[in-house]
Amino acid sequence: MTETLSNTNTNVGNDIQSIRGKYVDNTAHLSTEPKSLTELIELIYQAFATNEVNIDYVHTIMRNYKGNMREWAPYLKFQANKYTRNLVDAGNGKFNLMILCWAESQGSSIHNHSNSHCFMKCIQGSMIETKYAWPKEGSENEEDSMHVISRSELKEGMVAYIHDSIGLHRVENPSHTDTAVSLHLYVPPYDHCNVFDERTGRTNESHVTFYSIGGQLTASE
Repeated sequence: MTETLSNTNTNVGNDIQSIRGKYVDNTAHLSTEPKSLTELIELIYQAFATNEVNIDYVHTIMRNYKGNMREWAPYLKFQANKYTRNLVDAGNGKFNLMILCWAESQGSSIHNHSNSHCFMKCIQGSMIETKYAWPKEGSENEEDSMHVISRSELKEGMVAYIHDSIGLHRVENPSHTDTAVSLHLYVPPYDHCNVFDERTGRTNESHVTFYSIGGQLTASE
């Protein structure tokens, strides 16, 4: 059986268009070409100087940021049994910027984002993002398995966007031989989300943690 992957750039444009009208542009004076990870972080802070979220601008600077292995090295920490979440900047409570490291064939559960905006840029390797519709309320049987909205390949340098108003998603490294790395921005931060059983739609709450903070392993690791 073959499956056609949809175009990520088209999907992102449609997703952002669906909620663009809710936000005010307060970023017209800011650069859209961050030359380093430090500059990207500075621009994000400036973009969130107010409580508005200009998702077009954030998507643009995430897309235009190139970066390099030297900048990412402190946060490149892998585990054999699961992917890792490595905090780069806590964003004064307004956002979290982190690097996620995916060993071969690792993936996430199907999950929501606690009403946070999620921007994800593949910075090494490639990723597969599968988006799902929310399960029907009260549906927990095999005949009501979760519905796939789209399945997209995120190649190196590409940016994806999702919000709970769009649906749920699962992210995975499809390679059996190569690792993958992604840069994630969550606005606002969250410390728990819901994970979903693909077969039944049944959900459980999951508390999210960091494998490292600022390049240092957390106390639980």
